[in-house]
Amino acid sequence: MRTSTRIAGALTGLTLILGGAVLTAPAARADIPACARMAELAGATSSDAVTGACSRGVVGDLQGCVTGLTGAGVAGGAATGACRAAAHEPR
Repeated sequence: MRTSTRIAGALTGLTLILGGAVLTAPAARADIPACARMAELAGATSSDAVTGACSRGVVGDLQGCVTGLTGAGVAGGAATGACRAAAHEPR
C-alpha cells in the first residue's frame, strides 16, 4: 500500500471518529429553572406562563420572553434578568 493512501485513510478515520464525538457530545442546556425561580421571586403569578416565557428565552427570543414574563406579573427589569438567565448554561 502506498504511503499517500495510508495517510489519506488514517485522516479519514480520524475525521470520522472526531465527528462522531462531536455529534454524541451533550449540548449545553439552557437554564429554564433559574429563569423560573427568578420570575417567581419577582412576583410571577402563573407557572405555566413563566415556563413558556422562559422557553422562549432559551431559544434566543429575549423580547418574547420578557413580554411573557411581564404578562405573568414580573417587573420589566426582573423579567429581562430572568430571560437572560434562561439563555445561559446551568451552574
